[in-house]
This record gives sequence, C-alpha cells and structure tokens, in this order.
Amino acid sequence: MWKLIKRIIKLCSFIIFLAFVVAGINVYMVAADYLDVTTSYDDEIALKPECIIVLGAGVNSDGSPSNALKARLDTGIRLYKTGVAPKLLLSGDNGQVEYDEVSAMKAYALKEGVPEEDIFMDHAGFCTYDSVYRADYIFCVSRAVVVSQKDHLYRAIYGCKKMGIDALGVPADGKESYGAYYGKKYNYREYLARAKDFVKWIIKPEPKYLGEKIPIDGDGRQTEGQEKE
Repeated sequence: MWKLIKRIIKLCSFIIFLAFVVAGINVYMVAADYLDVTTSYDDEIALKPECIIVLGAGVNSDGSPSNALKARLDTGIRLYKTGVAPKLLLSGDNGQVEYDEVSAMKAYALKEGVPEEDIFMDHAGFCTYDSVYRADYIFCVSRAVVVSQKDHLYRAIYGCKKMGIDALGVPADGKESYGAYYGKKYNYREYLARAKDFVKWIIKPEPKYLGEKIPIDGDGRQTEGQEKE
C-alpha cells in the first residue's frame, strides 16, 4: 500500500512539475514575441517584408475557408493590397486528396483580386513548425509578415526567429484567439503546442516533406499543383 502511495505522489509531483514547465514556456514565448505582434502599418512597411505568410486554419465541408481562416485571408489580402509586401505565401494542410486548405485559400485570394503570379502555395504546411521551416528552406524567405489569430502569432514569430526570418505578426481581423471560433479546447491546445514547438526548435527536425527551392521573389504560379514535396 505504501509503495502505491509513493508512486502516486511521484506521479502527481511529475505532473505538477510538467505543468510549471509548460506554463513557464508559455510565459517566455509570449513575452519574447509580444512586441513583434503589431497592427502598426509603419512597422510593417519599415520591415520591407518579401511576403505575407497566411497560415492555414481549416476549411468547411464544402471546401470554403472556415471563419478563422477567412479572417486570416482577409487580413493578409488587405496587407497585400495596401503595399506591405508584394507576395502572399499561403501555407496549409493538403495531406489528403479530399482535404485541401491551400487551394481553398488561393481560390479566395484570386476572387479578391490578387494576381495569380503573386500567390505562392505551400501544400505541406501541416503545422506551424512545418510552415515556418519551409518558408525559409523552400521559399527562401528572410523577411515576412505573418498573419494568424493573435494567440497563435507568438508561436509563429518565435519559430521565424529560430529559422532566421525577420518577422512581424499581424493579428487577423476579428476574434483574437483561434479558440474563440472553435471552443476553449483550442486555447488549451495552443498552450501545449507552444511547449511542443519550443522543444522542436531546439532539436530542429526536418519536416516530412521538403523539396526543391522556389524563391519567393519569383512567380507563384510555379507552385500550382506542387502539392507535397
């Protein structure tokens, strides 16, 4: 009986320790990147970004962008049209034939009047880590504005710094958290995701898919149909 109690105490102690570690990482990541999340047009222009990275956020059953993704796209397109950057890099999940975030994102951008040659598609942006890693490795991005919900941007900007990308985060118009669209469980998932990515950026494992380089200063039409590289 006493051995069982000792095991339970050790397990509880480990869980408490782990919770403190996760909380500490979250505080550190948000504090480190707080000033790089901005709505200042002057800051965005001064950065001279090569592109606006719009991160995927799910599509509806009919293939249209979810509300969270639409907010990101509207913000990215607005920044593009106001001259913040000359290219859009749309990064999302196209891991299955029947699920294609990136084509839905491109179709929306085209409908809003963005020229096809200015739209780059990253079909293998399965997660924030992959999207940021591939932005540097595949698309040769060195300066960027990243668009997502505000609570997600801290993790995305942290990753950009680790890949040597000079970046600012611009919150998507609308609700500040991804969880505000889909429930509190996504807020909790973001806390854990920050801790997970913190470790991944220490180790820097390669994403599952890489491929040939497609510099962001070229023609985005060459990324049509690239899918996973």
